[in-house]
Amino acid sequence: MKRRDFLALGCLLPAAAVLAAPVAAVPAGAGLSLPAAINRAGRLRMLSQRSAKAWLMLVQGVLPEKAKSILEQSVRLFEQHLSDLKTLQPNDEVRAALQTLDHEWTRARPLLTDIRGDAKVVWAGSETLLALAQKLVVAYEKVAGTPAGHLVNLSGRQRMLSQRMAKAYFFRQAGVNAVQAGEMLDAAQQEFAKAHEELKAAPQNSAQIRAELALVEQQWFFFQNALSLRDAADRKKAMSDVATTSERILEQMDAVVALYEKAAG
Repeated sequence: MKRRDFLALGCLLPAAAVLAAPVAAVPAGAGLSLPAAINRAGRLRMLSQRSAKAWLMLVQGVLPEKAKSILEQSVRLFEQHLSDLKTLQPNDEVRAALQTLDHEWTRARPLLTDIRGDAKVVWAGSETLLALAQKLVVAYEKVAGTPAGHLVNLSGRQRMLSQRMAKAYFFRQAGVNAVQAGEMLDAAQQEFAKAHEELKAAPQNSAQIRAELALVEQQWFFFQNALSLRDAADRKKAMSDVATTSERILEQMDAVVALYEKAAG
């Protein structure tokens, strides 16, 4: 595919042509419950990192067709979830957090439509979006005020970390903010492992949740192996493995979040 073919996201692929979503489809936002709002806000955290990951995959030529589909889907989902969340604004804290995030998204979105842009600017934009989405999740969780809401938040953050690790890996490999990216990767791996243990120990876990978390643990093993391939002889294969495994662990964690949301509802 030619370089110019990636420059505009305005002409998205038809829905049937987009890569099968690694994040499950969700219904329209009308009548959102607080657990559902925590889940959607948590997805915004994840999408801030996933879109930056996919953008740099395009720049680096890593699985370009797949990267393009991931980026298009991430942009579409970000806008869909923002719209959904506007239907549930229970207090001023949520309202302010949502408004600020919405404003920042209008600034950050165009950065993702042109792979000729500055990678450091895309990095900074994804970090700002993540911080603002985190504030929104916390605001919703405070309104919910339940252990179940905390588990939706915590498991949802694991989705984000799967993409944050991949993003950090790609930026480090590209030599963009390499030191920061290395530190980010290490910190995210540690946080993911710690949170996974907390989730496994949650007394609210059903047999199905425990089984899904066991599958996450298997994917986590493969993902760590892929992330360790920094100095692999076949650099393209190493980057392809990280791209693929980050999507697999995201898919598995999304299933876990859905179960926690259902239990909390």
